[in-house]
Amino acid sequence: MLKAISSIFKILKTAILFPEITLRDLVVGRTVRQSTDYFSNALNLQSSDSYESKSQANPLREYFEAHHEGRGIWKWDHYFDMYHRHLSKFVGTDFKLVEIGIYSGGSLEMWRNYFGPGCHVYGVDIENACKAYESEKVSVFIGDQESPEFWRNFKANVGTVDILIDDGGHTPEQQTVTLNEMLEAIRPGGVYICEDIHGHRNSFINYAVGLVHALNFADHSTSEEGISSPANEVQSTIYSITFYPYALVIEKMAFPRYELRAPRHGTQWQPFYSNFS
Repeated sequence: MLKAISSIFKILKTAILFPEITLRDLVVGRTVRQSTDYFSNALNLQSSDSYESKSQANPLREYFEAHHEGRGIWKWDHYFDMYHRHLSKFVGTDFKLVEIGIYSGGSLEMWRNYFGPGCHVYGVDIENACKAYESEKVSVFIGDQESPEFWRNFKANVGTVDILIDDGGHTPEQQTVTLNEMLEAIRPGGVYICEDIHGHRNSFINYAVGLVHALNFADHSTSEEGISSPANEVQSTIYSITFYPYALVIEKMAFPRYELRAPRHGTQWQPFYSNFS
């Protein structure tokens, strides 16, 4: 009996993670052993990809792995590839970075080391002790990230920013208020990152998925030239929304987008699609 339950579980798990294999394939066309072999091989490929990414040059990862003394840094291992992928374009430039959640101050030093002298870091924490980490290129603001008033005062003092990394209190309420208050304050081409999004039915994930729905909204108009749809507010300002395990990244458009287009190029077309108006 237990063996049968285990087999059914393996089938369902494979079907969920690898939808290209239908449930009928797993039950009828393949044995459970074959499907689990496929599942294991796919996981091995994913594992080898992660090892390959670790072997590629990533100054943030190198800094973290070499950091054994001094101010503490506490990050999920898979975040470093995410950081480098979305933030490397800022290296060597002059810009403003906000990090919520200072804790022991080590990541403030890591960002300065990675981005260079043009980066001014604005650390935010609720603990007064974190004021100790303030320096010429690191400003520290003490306050509650769940307070809209705090963010209004912050924006009045700092203005717009280029990168915001929310590694603060990690509650859905704090994350929602921060995103709601600060997304517009991130400059065109800027990046928002929220870390440590945990839990089943997390309300912040639902809030972020609302942005995904807006990003995918379409009001199509079709003609001989192709398809077009006017950009809504989210589509005009947000370039991409990317989910990682425990993390969300929003990249903003460098320039406003007013329309999404799918132009037609070519002269030879099959007759079965001619819905032009």
